[in-house]
Amino acid sequence: MLVGYARTSTHDQVAGFEDQIEHLKRLGVEKVFAEQASAVGDRPQLASCLDFLREGDTLIVTRLDRLCRSTAHFCEVFDRLERKGAAIRVLDLGIDTSSPTGRMVAEIVVAVAAFERRLLLERQRVGIAAAKAQGKYRGRAPTARRRFAEVIELRRAGVLPAEIAIRLGISRSSVFRALREAKASAMP
Repeated sequence: MLVGYARTSTHDQVAGFEDQIEHLKRLGVEKVFAEQASAVGDRPQLASCLDFLREGDTLIVTRLDRLCRSTAHFCEVFDRLERKGAAIRVLDLGIDTSSPTGRMVAEIVVAVAAFERRLLLERQRVGIAAAKAQGKYRGRAPTARRRFAEVIELRRAGVLPAEIAIRLGISRSSVFRALREAKASAMP
């Protein structure tokens, strides 16, 4: 079955939205999932579309950016459809994973994304090591720990732990940790 997905970011993009749907229908798409939503927000139609696809189906999109917000997101979608036995056809790039060449192109995109991720992590490790060597890196400052004195003060005033967490904007577990540490340090 040919399944289409069309998306625009805003409701103002009516012409582009309708053009995508018409293009998909001209290609013989039997079911079109369409929505006008930002790529970074919640996309219920995309979720429904990916759930709907079955083995042997082909998902068709007019442009890759209508489907995926990043290379990493493409990797997720590609992997999910691979496990289902479904293919992807991206019209503007000529990718069709039902053919050996299209599959290779998609796999290259996935490999590039993995390579980018490894480079990013390596640069991050090198940067952290250099900062530590210069004494500039101490990690993320524990935000709740800075508020432990206030936790103790509020608890002594009779405020319950759940309320303390809400008032100070910290987790309940941080409140209990502060109370445990205060109790342990008070013991002889």
